[in-house]
Amino acid sequence: MLKELLIKNFAIIDDLNIRFEEGLTILSGETGAGKSIIIDAVNLLLGSRASAKMIRDGYDTAELSAFFEVPKASAAAEIMTENGYDPQDGLLVRRIIAGNDRHRIYINDRMATMQMLASITADLASISGQHAHQGLLREETHLAILDRFGGLLPRVRQVAELYGKVAPLSQKLQMLKEKKANQEKEMDLLRYQAAEIAHADILPGEDDSLEKERLRLKHAEFLHESVFSAIEALHGADGAILELLGEIRKNLEKAATLDDGLMAAAQELSDHVFGLEDVTETLRSYLGTLDNETEQLDSVEARLDLINKLKRKYGGSLETLFMRRDAIESELSGIATIDDDIMRAEAQLQDDYNQLADLGRHLSEARKRAASNLAESVEKELEGLMMAGTRFSVHFSSVPCNTHTSPWLCVDGKLMTASGIDQAAFMIAPNVGESLKPLASIASGGELSRVVLALKAILAETDAVGTVIFDEVDAGIGGAVADVVGRKLKTLSQKHQLICITHLPQIARFGGYHYYIEKQVKNGRTTTAIKPMDQEERIKEIARMLGGEKITRTALEHARTLMAS
Repeated sequence: MLKELLIKNFAIIDDLNIRFEEGLTILSGETGAGKSIIIDAVNLLLGSRASAKMIRDGYDTAELSAFFEVPKASAAAEIMTENGYDPQDGLLVRRIIAGNDRHRIYINDRMATMQMLASITADLASISGQHAHQGLLREETHLAILDRFGGLLPRVRQVAELYGKVAPLSQKLQMLKEKKANQEKEMDLLRYQAAEIAHADILPGEDDSLEKERLRLKHAEFLHESVFSAIEALHGADGAILELLGEIRKNLEKAATLDDGLMAAAQELSDHVFGLEDVTETLRSYLGTLDNETEQLDSVEARLDLINKLKRKYGGSLETLFMRRDAIESELSGIATIDDDIMRAEAQLQDDYNQLADLGRHLSEARKRAASNLAESVEKELEGLMMAGTRFSVHFSSVPCNTHTSPWLCVDGKLMTASGIDQAAFMIAPNVGESLKPLASIASGGELSRVVLALKAILAETDAVGTVIFDEVDAGIGGAVADVVGRKLKTLSQKHQLICITHLPQIARFGGYHYYIEKQVKNGRTTTAIKPMDQEERIKEIARMLGGEKITRTALEHARTLMAS
């Protein structure tokens, strides 16, 4: 139940605080006084989207707050508990609307998301106004209304849960079958690619090694000349380095026999001579390899061409080539087991489909029984709302399956969806002798308002929503019809907290509480004010609603009579 509503710096509202009680609360006032703004504020507190355009001129932020009492056994209490809130504390919703569109939501003084807010408030309050009227005209809402009336929502959830398994699994099976149909062609290609990569027998890093080898072989002549020249300079030519160093070593060794101080130098020089002789032998061996490898350049380049061709074909590098090789092996393995996968998918689908088809059929039968009861209840309610003789029914249809429909989503030739195999449309004949037509064909706003109210009254028995706000419930009605609508609202208020915005005195007189909303000018600015009215003030307001701004004695007497009756 909504206990308190606070609105600050919102549209033309400066600072508004409204307290609500159980039963029927009436909000009245002149057109444009701000009644619809209050509805907008409540909508935001129930989770609708905010806009910076809603902020009152001259302010950076607007603030909206609402406090709800939360029933212990309600869905809202369960969701609050699951998210760490204590429902015994009640629900305090606060929204800050910022000029930079960085709006904030607080639930019991903790930052929250809009999804969280909407889920908690879904069963706490609802607004039945212009959108409810328009929503009732959309046939896609009729099936949900029927399911609520018939207590069929648990069955609908079972159907949706099984459908959520069958639909994706049927898609997977279709993909497997298509893959199998293309299996031979695909396997031939994969086998060719696997053989091509395997035949090349490429080693990790082989391309880099071959590039270095290619560079060496391309410059073999230069390497030969350089090495040959070095050998000649070290040993081969007259006056070679080793020959000169040999003479120097001999002389030092002789000198060292005369002076021990030269022994170390002689020995070190001897070591260098031996080292250079080793270098010379190494160079001679290297020169021999060059003589043997001069014909290998063609084979190295051919191998590099093969590797580069495969690299370009399979991703641009040896790493991607090896990844593709592994993927091909995996795909070949997967194709080899595709028959097993198809068998498993079909077995699972068959079991789930049988359950889904049975649930869908039973749900459809239950809906038809509920539709008959709903039609009878609506006709009875409309009779009490001065629409006697009105006929109401629920027309069922379905989408036929076609050649493109998956057989796993087809039940008795009808397309299965997450809500079952049925489509429903409310049909009505407001006048005796007329044929039943879709609800959207009703021309009279007053008739549509009473159909909405009739459905609300019927659903009140099972509706978990604690607070219902009626806006435009009086659209297109007046006189005696308004009186019966008011009585119906009073009856509904015994099971729900009702807040009703109305311009009709015949409805306003049934309120247990009555607030007057008016525009005022303070300090050169227009603002909306709201005040609770006592009995005498209510009589004056009823008189104003009866006769206009100039309240006559006749209007007052009429108002007293209405209130007294």
